[in-house]
Amino acid sequence: MLDNLGEPLSEEETEKLVNDVAAEIIKRRLETPAVLFLEMHKPLSFIASQGLIVALPFLAPILGQDRMSKLSRFLQGRDNVERLIQRIEDMSEERDTAQKEDKQK
Repeated sequence: MLDNLGEPLSEEETEKLVNDVAAEIIKRRLETPAVLFLEMHKPLSFIASQGLIVALPFLAPILGQDRMSKLSRFLQGRDNVERLIQRIEDMSEERDTAQKEDKQK
């Protein structure tokens, strides 16, 4: 499992991870703090991915090795954080539009 830490995620894996994380953030209504946090730390995403590799032996028993590996590989791609931010904003806008339509009915 540790052999693939240097390889980027496939497009399908990246898209699934972006959608899953964005959906969880939207479900909890944390889009504003999440976007602010991601925007502030976007320049540090690669450093965070390397920090996750260092912390893998300690966090893997708690969070799971596969999850940690995917997160580290996700953060290695500098544009992935921007994709996540954009998806959160899109899903938030879709939710708000659906709520407005429901109120108008």
